[in-house]
Amino acid sequence: MTGVVRALPAVAAAIADGRAVVALESSVFAQGLPIPANKTAARSMVEAVESRGAVAAITAVVRGIPAAGLTAEELERFLARDGIVKVSARDLALAIARGTDGATTVAAAIRLAHLAGIEVFATGGIGGVHRAPPFDESADLAELARTPVIVVCSGAKAILDLRATAERLDSLGVTVIGYRTAELPAFYGAESGIAVPRVDELSEIVAIYRAQRALGASSALLVVQPPPSPFALPASVVERAVVEGVRESTRAGIQGSAITPFLLAYVDKATAGRAREVNLALLEQNAALAASIATALAR
Repeated sequence: MTGVVRALPAVAAAIADGRAVVALESSVFAQGLPIPANKTAARSMVEAVESRGAVAAITAVVRGIPAAGLTAEELERFLARDGIVKVSARDLALAIARGTDGATTVAAAIRLAHLAGIEVFATGGIGGVHRAPPFDESADLAELARTPVIVVCSGAKAILDLRATAERLDSLGVTVIGYRTAELPAFYGAESGIAVPRVDELSEIVAIYRAQRALGASSALLVVQPPPSPFALPASVVERAVVEGVRESTRAGIQGSAITPFLLAYVDKATAGRAREVNLALLEQNAALAASIATALAR
């Protein structure tokens, strides 16, 4: 155990020795991607982390035990999805008390990572402010405001209101920097029209994070990078698919936590599977960057 979080031996040893560790969420595998793409994503993200000298720790609640790192049998169970519930930060205590198998969202994953002593986390896209009434706001934003870790992503999911999300992050005091980009990525594409400070070197990312900690900041450092250019989709293609998806979700009365998976599936179908290809590519790329940052941080 690392505090209240169970860490696998390799993860616990790396944390104790001050070596590079990267936390990953499990909800993207158990709810975000369909079978068998979820297994492909899990394998590619773990390999991207490990090939750069870091240790990967998939976070989850395993039969009531908060965990940093899953055994092979546990990961297979989560990939199969049977009986796996989606767990945000607010749901952690409930899942623990009930002995639930819970796949962690960004909010829950960074909470567990911080409790375990892991300082770097990688995902695809964070949650944010939804486009349609009642303009729901993801718990990811509040958790980013109170959890001091480095989060690597490709911005917020494109199904969201990206400008409102960026403004909310600013209001919450979450520092956002672009790795070799001066623009907040639009998840499936590189362009959003929203400016962010550009950083070109890993050493500067580490310096910014250490300065935040020295100042006593409780918020995360959000490091964003666009998806790999061979996979990126034109903004017009994504926007058209998202607008149609939002209209259809409203017509169908879909609300709350069901909106995100519905819209992601709709965009994937509307782009003939190209959206899923982008998602898989950026997940691997973000895991790789997170591992490089974690390695630099551990030096």
